[in-house]
Amino acid sequence: LIDIGTDIWTAIAYAFQPAESKLMARAPRHPKLIKLADWGVGVYSYCYIGVLQCCFCWIMFFSLPGMIGIFNEKGAKDELYTTAEKLIVKEGKTVYYWTLVMGQIAAAISTTTERQSLFTYCFPNMALNMAFLFEVILGLMAIYGSFMHGPFNTALLTSDQVVKPVSALICIGLIEELRKYIFRQLEERGQCAWLLDVAKAPDAESSDEGSSGSEDSSEDDNGKPLLC
Repeated sequence: LIDIGTDIWTAIAYAFQPAESKLMARAPRHPKLIKLADWGVGVYSYCYIGVLQCCFCWIMFFSLPGMIGIFNEKGAKDELYTTAEKLIVKEGKTVYYWTLVMGQIAAAISTTTERQSLFTYCFPNMALNMAFLFEVILGLMAIYGSFMHGPFNTALLTSDQVVKPVSALICIGLIEELRKYIFRQLEERGQCAWLLDVAKAPDAESSDEGSSGSEDSSEDDNGKPLLC
């Protein structure tokens, strides 16, 4: 429901994404010295944006009335739950899923630009906008459609439980706007360069032509700042 129902469509829609305003003002990525998916991408995905999504999901999960008491008294042992407690846990799982959908949309919106603010970039990719709409509709169907409750183990939520997770989308978006602002300021001061120093690139290229061993050493000695 999460991967096939949501992620795959936004990933395809990124193929139609227009470039941000100052993209062509930067030097191109050096194909030898800077990998397309380097360790900064991994840190951004798993140690930053993924952690934000996880935190909001668990906050919304345990914010349901009675949820903390259930886990304090009986832990995660389903066989000890009463019928009412099973319903609360099922609602919690549904809130967790809905919050994750909001977090995924926030991450997808934020990554449409690397530095440019979304307040100036806006939403020019209609394919991506349709993917967001599809995600929301599918999520609401999983909540309000009784035919999906059984296969996906979801439950009906109140309007308050549906609206509250939207705060995850807003907060993640604002945090990303702050990050982009900081990196724009660092870039203007030359402290967050998109590429390696111009003087280093020719040396690396010449060493690549010489031997593969020198290529590996040049790659180890150079790199770009984390998350910049």
